[in-house]
Amino acid sequence: MDATFTAEQEEIRRTLRELLLKRCGPEEVRTAVQTADGYDPALWETLAQQLGLPGLALPEAYGGVGCSVTELALATEELGRSLTPSPLLATAVLSVPLLLALGSEDQRAALLPRIAAGELTAALAVPGASLTTALGLTGDNRGDWAGGGRAGGVQARQTDGGWRLYGQADQVLDGHSAGLLLVAAHTGGFARSRTLLFLVRGPLVRDGSGSAGVTRVRLTSLDETRSQARIQLRDVEAELLGDDESADVDVAGVLAGVGDSAAAVLAAEAVGAADRVLERTVEYVKQREQFGRAIGSFQAVKHRLADLYVQVQAARSAAYYAAWATGAGEERVGGLALAQALEALRITSSEAVQLHGGIGFTWEHEAHLYFKRAAGDELLFGPVHRLREHAADAARLFGGGEVAV
Repeated sequence: MDATFTAEQEEIRRTLRELLLKRCGPEEVRTAVQTADGYDPALWETLAQQLGLPGLALPEAYGGVGCSVTELALATEELGRSLTPSPLLATAVLSVPLLLALGSEDQRAALLPRIAAGELTAALAVPGASLTTALGLTGDNRGDWAGGGRAGGVQARQTDGGWRLYGQADQVLDGHSAGLLLVAAHTGGFARSRTLLFLVRGPLVRDGSGSAGVTRVRLTSLDETRSQARIQLRDVEAELLGDDESADVDVAGVLAGVGDSAAAVLAAEAVGAADRVLERTVEYVKQREQFGRAIGSFQAVKHRLADLYVQVQAARSAAYYAAWATGAGEERVGGLALAQALEALRITSSEAVQLHGGIGFTWEHEAHLYFKRAAGDELLFGPVHRLREHAADAARLFGGGEVAV
């Protein structure tokens, strides 16, 4: 592994940081999350058309840039620094790899160029609150989380005209505004129980009933910068992702692979947020005075900040390695990096609130936004102890027998 970034990778970081400094400050973030989309469409258009962010890790054959997970992680690190609300995570990190891995050539040719151009956003909808389970981050994803033939979840039924879906999915990232839904549904009953992915296209009306039985409502979430929605499907026409010959593909394995790479990208995003909130805290303790001197000059404060710096840098190293390793085909590294990054962000943001004193608790200051991002991501993709527990179980660290290499 070469830990040195190339000139192109550094350019991605520099260009994106300069743009976000100009167009995505704390006030712009607060304004964006109050819009119907939950993000700034004009900024998203710039990110997509001028910087090619949604197609960064897409092959050039589909209109993408042809980069790897590493470049995508560097981009999300910058988005994490400013807590930029955008559909990048739902579209480019979760949905695009599934379209590439499972979609038919016709589906890829029809959808991926539009995604790369920023014309189409996508969202992954899994039953209930099972996102972390579906991605295989905190446990085996080969269970009955998609429905298991019982009431609840999302059920798929094959008819003469195709497939029909019925059920509900919660915690769908950017599901209220996405133009394309990738829905995980249970099919086959008990005789041939399996989970497949389906495409729901067409005009989807947000915050109400959409066409053909789709209802999607934006939820009130702890972290407003990470929009979530509830999707209800009532006898909805859907299209199998892939073709009939690929219906026996190991969908759970593909989801777990996407979960591993997504965890690496999320880890980089969390590191960016932790790094930025630490920078702001260091700036503040240099200015705030107590007993006639800056509080940053007190040894106790210095020690706390030094510990935070070490923790953030360790998380950054883990995130960078995970991004490189998942791109190189190594498995089960993203979850551990995500655990370390989420822990670093939670501790750093909570210390930032404390060190900012009274102002750190106020709605007007941005410190609470970073703390909510830390708490919200742990609810969505963690918690940290379960991420580590699953990694340890997969490596058979405490189960006896030969340790996996």
